[in-house]
Amino acid sequence: MPTLLHLDASPRGEFSISRQLSKAGVAAWKTKYPNGKIIERDLTKTQMTFVDLDWIMGAFSPAEHVTEQHKSALAISDTLIGELLEADDIIIGTPMYNFAVPAVLKAWIDHVVRAGKTFQYGASGAEGLAKGRKVLVTVASGGVYDKNSGHESYNYEIPYLRHILGFIGITDVTFVQAGGTIQVAQGKVSPDQFIAPLLKQIATVV
Repeated sequence: MPTLLHLDASPRGEFSISRQLSKAGVAAWKTKYPNGKIIERDLTKTQMTFVDLDWIMGAFSPAEHVTEQHKSALAISDTLIGELLEADDIIIGTPMYNFAVPAVLKAWIDHVVRAGKTFQYGASGAEGLAKGRKVLVTVASGGVYDKNSGHESYNYEIPYLRHILGFIGITDVTFVQAGGTIQVAQGKVSPDQFIAPLLKQIATVV
């Protein structure tokens, strides 16, 4: 059964442009795979710890030295990695905060990018273990930071996501950039007008 993992990282709920776009991506995926399974993961409602000493000790210690406390620290990581590896496709809706990813998305990344689970080191270096998956990322930002804006160098989010997903073996990644959401916030354009061309773009890539 085809399986989709849908992640959202914006706290803005129904007012979130990135959520509206990721939702549209999910709808397009459901049209393509009507009998597929969808795993929903709202990162703003997920209790995620940051990587701490118990997490590190649990992830990198020999099995005989892993304590119950270590296992407890890794529990959310195990769950999130399980969801990632179960999925054939992934859709991520995220805002841009200070030119990079929001903290909840970075926390998810820190939990799923884990040695022996989603990557490993061999004789030729690092190897991703999550190969073969396709990812769509919808990124909403107040400013415009695409290649035609003259401000692309400010955008650390997309290069980072492309790199870290590639590190775990996921190289089929498409980004839909919803730059300029400040126009919606200021009432210069309606949300529907703003997202209309982006919905057409999503429909062609899912």
